[in-house]
Amino acid sequence: MPHLFSPLHLRQLQLRNRIVMSPMCMYTAGDDGLATDWHFVHYGTRAVGGVGLILQEATAVESRGRISQQDMGLWDDAHIAPLARIVDFIHQQGAAMGVQLAHAGRKAWTRHKGRGPEPTVGPSPIPFADDFVPPRELSAGEIDDIVQAFVAAAQRALIIGYDVLEIHSAHGYLLHSFVSPLSNQRRDEYGGTLENRARLLWRVAEAVRAVWPQERPLFTRISASDWHEHGLTVRDWEPVVAGLRDRGVDVIDCSSGGLIPHAVIPFGPGYQVAFAAHLRQACDIPTMAVGLITRPETADTIIRSGQADLVALGRQLLRDPYWPLAAIRTLDAEQAWPKQYVRAR
Repeated sequence: MPHLFSPLHLRQLQLRNRIVMSPMCMYTAGDDGLATDWHFVHYGTRAVGGVGLILQEATAVESRGRISQQDMGLWDDAHIAPLARIVDFIHQQGAAMGVQLAHAGRKAWTRHKGRGPEPTVGPSPIPFADDFVPPRELSAGEIDDIVQAFVAAAQRALIIGYDVLEIHSAHGYLLHSFVSPLSNQRRDEYGGTLENRARLLWRVAEAVRAVWPQERPLFTRISASDWHEHGLTVRDWEPVVAGLRDRGVDVIDCSSGGLIPHAVIPFGPGYQVAFAAHLRQACDIPTMAVGLITRPETADTIIRSGQADLVALGRQLLRDPYWPLAAIRTLDAEQAWPKQYVRAR
């Protein structure tokens, strides 16, 4: 059976293990979305620490699509050089590097909060919370422009040299907000039925796949549950995920929540793993489990039991960037330590 330190082949990419650094916003880029030396050290350290795949934090395809003024961007050619420097170093350490392409939608940096230059946009004029202004409803033409913004960002990602792209359709951001009936009350071809609400996500996946090389994997992160009685459930996602699979998506990254404030979420170790297991079987697609996974034995069991194909760690890798190196010893696994650190093994 595969285990945590077994390699994984996705299209023509081979990952050295099943450990992924989950995309986590660091709010540390410059005002223009440029990566800094801080990002170089942050991501490079996790590659040295033995992670198989590093997924770069939510990286905006439009300036107005940032969660904060300090979010990273990929809407301009100026972003290419500093990111390429990071990716090159990651590759030198034997890890793969991906980028999460994102648009924050109604949860973006806003003028109302004193943080941004323009109002937010979304599927419908429904604010995220009481202290947020309602987003402006996107027109069909503006939706076309956003699809092209994802395409342009994907093309820059190819120049930079990323191994993986991940489309962000989780946590209440733009693409997720179109899929959920709690935030989408449109009456056109992007609203109403689940098929209509999934249309933008499917269009983005299809358009990105058309410019992303066939030998490189494409991921999509979803919120498998809105944690609301009238919101999306994991079963609602089944036809949406099947549509993503048919459009060339290779892995579903199974997170949850983020669409509404004050959702009651049963936090606990591995609380989202069941979503990855369900969609893996129901939709016949590789999945990635994430959510309060901290122990090597737990991560290894998820892989060995077939609940997911990859395990993503977030906060645990912030606490300990060398967690994979310790896990090698804990699990008596076979993966080389960095030669510079072998004396500590």
